[in-house]
Amino acid sequence: MLESVRPNPMDDARPTSDIVVAVDIGTTKICAIAGVRNEYEKIEILGMGTVKSLGVSRGVVANIDKTVKAIQTAVEMAEKTAKKKFKKVHVGIAGQHIKSIHHHGLLVRSDAYSEISQDDVNKLIDDMHKIVLPPGDKILHVFPQEFTVDDESEIMDPIGMSGVRLEANFHIITGQMTASRNILRCVEKVGLEVKSMTLEPIASAKSVLTDEEKEAGVALVDIGGGTTDITIFHEGIIRHTAVIPFGGNVITNDIKQGCTVMPDQAEKLKVKFGSALAQEVYDNRVITIPGIKGRDPKEISERNLARIIQARLEEILDYIRWEIKRSGYEKKLIAGIVLTGGGSMLKNINLLTEYHTGLNARIGIPVDHLAHGYSSQLASPIYATALGLLMIALEQNQYNEKEVIDIDDHASAELEGTAFDDVDEGKSKWYEKIFTYTREFFEASPDSEF
Repeated sequence: MLESVRPNPMDDARPTSDIVVAVDIGTTKICAIAGVRNEYEKIEILGMGTVKSLGVSRGVVANIDKTVKAIQTAVEMAEKTAKKKFKKVHVGIAGQHIKSIHHHGLLVRSDAYSEISQDDVNKLIDDMHKIVLPPGDKILHVFPQEFTVDDESEIMDPIGMSGVRLEANFHIITGQMTASRNILRCVEKVGLEVKSMTLEPIASAKSVLTDEEKEAGVALVDIGGGTTDITIFHEGIIRHTAVIPFGGNVITNDIKQGCTVMPDQAEKLKVKFGSALAQEVYDNRVITIPGIKGRDPKEISERNLARIIQARLEEILDYIRWEIKRSGYEKKLIAGIVLTGGGSMLKNINLLTEYHTGLNARIGIPVDHLAHGYSSQLASPIYATALGLLMIALEQNQYNEKEVIDIDDHASAELEGTAFDDVDEGKSKWYEKIFTYTREFFEASPDSEF
C-alpha cells in the first residue's frame, strides 16, 4: 500500500539546507519522511512515502533487491511531494542482534585544578569504543550514566568541576556489523548516502516520551512486526535496552493457524476485529471469512479471536515483565509503560498490559512535536520511529551540510555536467561524536475490508 502527504505550497521557499530526510526500514513497512523545524521549534512534514516492506525479516535485511526497490519507491514518493531531490538520509537500525552491556570507565587527569571539560568526557566515551567485543559486533551507541569525580559520586554532569579522577558508568549498545553494512548497501544502491544510523527504539522514545516520563522512570515498549523492543529510562537516562524476538507477525501467524485462513485474511482479522482482552468482548459477533475458490466460508466468533490474540500477547508481556525485573528498575517506573509501534494499535492492549504487569500503561502517539496541519495518518504509533529519526536528524542538522537539493537545480546541473560536491564535514564530526545516537518494526497500515 502506498501513501503520501499533500505538499505545502509554501514549501518551495524553504531553505534546502534546513531540510532533513529520515528512512525507517521496518519489517512490515518502509517509510521515507522529509521535514524541517519551523520558527516555533515544531516539525513541518514536507514529504512522505510509505510502502510495504518485503525484504526485511525481524528488523534485519533478508533480501537486498526487494529492500532496495521498496526504499527507492518510498524515497521517490517523498521527493515528489517535497519537490526536492534527496542526497543524504538518516536511517534506523534494529533486529534481534542488538545487545546492551554496562561498562565502567576511568580517566586520570594531570591537572587537578583545571575544570573538567567536554573533551575529558569525550575521552572517556572514546575509551569505551576500544573495549573488546565478540567477533562481528560493533558499538552503535555509548550512553554515560552517573559520573564520579574523585570521591564525589552520582554526578549527572561533571563539566566545570575540578578533580583528578573522572569515572563513569556507561550503557553500551552493540549490533552486528553485517546488519549495518546491509542497510548501508541498500541505501547506497538507491543512490543516497547514509548520514547517520540510529537505534530505532531510541528514535521511538524521542517522539513519544516526555521529559517528565523519562525523569520519573518509564519503560517504552515498541511492538513491531518482527520484534518487540524495550527501552527503560530513569532520571532522564537510558538504563536498559532489550529485544524480544516476537512481534505482531507472530500474532498474525497464530490467527492463521488457529482459524485456518490465509495470511492476509489473518492480518485483516487482527486489525479490524482483534482485541487484546477476551473478557472485554461483549457482543461476541460471528465473523464470516470467504472460502477459497468456491469453498464454504469459515466462521469464527470475536471472543475466540480475542483469546488467540490474548494468549500470544500474554507471552510477550511475560518477557517484558522479566526484562523490567532484570533491569533492576521494576519498583522505580513511576510513569509505567508506554506502548508504541503497530502492535500497540490492538484494542484494549493497554488494559491487558496493566493487568499483566501491574504498571499503568498508555499508547504513545508521536504528534506532540509536529506543527499544526500535519496529515492525520501521522497520528498513529506506527510512525513513532520514522518521526523520531527525523527529530534526531534535525538536532544534528544545525551543524551539517546541505542534504537535499532543489529539483530545478539538479536538472540544470545535469545539463551542464556538474556534480554536487559534498561540503566539508569537519564541522559536524565533533557534534556527531557527542550525539552517538545510532530499530523498528511496525504493523502495516490496516486494510479496510476483506
